[in-house]
Amino acid sequence: MNLTLYVWRQSGPAAAGRLEEYRAKDITADMSFLEMLDVVNEELVRSGREPIAFDHDCREGICGMCSQVINGVPHGSQEKTTVCQLHMRHFHDGDTIYIEPWRAKAFPVIKDLIVDRSSLDRIMQSGGYVSVHTGGVPDGNAVLIPKADADTAMDAAECIGCGACVAACPNGSAMLFVAAKVAHLATLPQGRVEAARRVCVMTEEMLKEGFGNCSNHYECQAACPKGIKVKFIARLNREFIRAQLKGGKDT
Repeated sequence: MNLTLYVWRQSGPAAAGRLEEYRAKDITADMSFLEMLDVVNEELVRSGREPIAFDHDCREGICGMCSQVINGVPHGSQEKTTVCQLHMRHFHDGDTIYIEPWRAKAFPVIKDLIVDRSSLDRIMQSGGYVSVHTGGVPDGNAVLIPKADADTAMDAAECIGCGACVAACPNGSAMLFVAAKVAHLATLPQGRVEAARRVCVMTEEMLKEGFGNCSNHYECQAACPKGIKVKFIARLNREFIRAQLKGGKDT
């Protein structure tokens, strides 16, 4: 198939960006979206032009780095699919495709389709962990956890930190990301010890990084490639209120 691409090009954070037109020729249905961009870049290199810069790593839907807005939708229109797992069979010969980077104050553009998502890393560094002494690994059955709690924790832990929720939210909110990380640990006994401090410092860091507030548009859930539910935002709010009643992050 042959496609017309309008791709966002921006040489750096301070530069003005623009959409540029490209032709993707002889694309097969079995290619992934990133493989299609590889073909376009190979042609650009052969013609002496600068290739399109885009982020990628595992190309298996695990790392969350392939952050692109395709035809106005983060990761494209296929539900629970990352860009690297989006295949060209979902497009048709002659289609026009618009490709842009994440749009959020907290995700400044580095170049073309690559944005700086280190703000999410700093949120995790602020409290998204369990403090334990290293040593021998305890037996897996030493701490019994109800299946319902284990299932809830695993559902939250599926978050890959791609930032699609932020890109989809009209407010640029990271609430779904923070909620998933908080709920994952707060649901388990190992995480309850630091639960009050964790939710306070992670929420504080989220606001410090410039993310917006949640106003219940549900776009985050719709765009999440792992299907993280907005119910975890309710859990985040409950954890935050509970922490404030206990004295906040100093507890």
